[in-house]
Amino acid sequence: MVKKKILKTLLIVIPIVIVIFCISYFDFYINLPVIKITDLRKDALTTMLASVGYGRLEGAAVLRKDTHEFIINEEKWTVIVPQETELKFLLDFENKSQISDKIMQVLRGYADSFEQTSIDEAYLNVTEKVKRSFEVARELAQKIKSKVRNDAGISFSVGIGPNKLVAKIAADSQKPDGLTVVKECEVENFLSPLPVNLLAGVGRKTTVKMSELGISTFGELASYDVQRLVSVFGRKLGVYFHNAAKGIDNLPVQETGEAESISRISTLKENTRDFVMVLEKATELVEDIHKDVVKRNITFKQISIIAIMANLRVRSRSKTLEKATSNIEVLRGAVRELFEKFLDESELEIRRVGVKISNFAKEEVEQKRLTSFFQET
Repeated sequence: MVKKKILKTLLIVIPIVIVIFCISYFDFYINLPVIKITDLRKDALTTMLASVGYGRLEGAAVLRKDTHEFIINEEKWTVIVPQETELKFLLDFENKSQISDKIMQVLRGYADSFEQTSIDEAYLNVTEKVKRSFEVARELAQKIKSKVRNDAGISFSVGIGPNKLVAKIAADSQKPDGLTVVKECEVENFLSPLPVNLLAGVGRKTTVKMSELGISTFGELASYDVQRLVSVFGRKLGVYFHNAAKGIDNLPVQETGEAESISRISTLKENTRDFVMVLEKATELVEDIHKDVVKRNITFKQISIIAIMANLRVRSRSKTLEKATSNIEVLRGAVRELFEKFLDESELEIRRVGVKISNFAKEEVEQKRLTSFFQET
């Protein structure tokens, strides 16, 4: 009986010619053009920035060729550095949020339906907009990339596919400034050789467990016995892994609330991967955010964490709740869960942590989780 139900669950047909974009920013760097710099050490750069009123921009030297002309807050600067060195400075989180909001508004204008999943990632259903043509979709993606680059100076990767799962993996395959198109007939060949840890929900521990089963690629996961997967990972995850490895994902692209958010970010005492230290700081941010929630009498449906790594790269993870809430315990629990999963998947130390709530809902809109897109029968 159980086997019959599982097999029935797998009978999911991907709708024909649905065109989904996944747009993922690579970095939020602001290029600096008339600070005379002779010392490229990070502490010296940070001191220099603070002395001229830009202490909230954290410095990092990045090797690149060409220009020494940069801009900070619309002021031109000339940086005197070795011939083949270009400096970049990471935007602080609040500035990053403002730029992200502007970009998201631009993206919404190109979509039949739109879904923002984090500060630097969004899905666009453009099926009708491109008349169900992947070639027209490619042209539209190039147009969007050019507009955002010209207007905001931000580059990003775009993945185009028949569903959100394939589009996401396509976007991640050519960062920082790629454009990858995967038609429905190309899904199997595209996914099959990829390492299984690129699949959402497959962290370090799951990767090890799959390796013990002889699974290292999407193709091997797709062909693995689904009954065995269910026995090892449970019904929902087992079926999800099997379907996802085949590129099956029926989750719609849908707006989950108002384009508004509340966020806090803070620097840790030291770079760390220690869960207790990270959670302690994140809990302080949760309590501060919740004061705003109570004051404004609002509810929220999406909870996000932000981690600025020791190498100054910004990473984020989000969770969408089934029902809007203002409960601080729900917020605490989600933040704990997201950071726990993030630290399990990343080996880098964290420098700054952030918490964000968004999708302030006036009506209850039912949401489904990524791992429950299949039919329960």
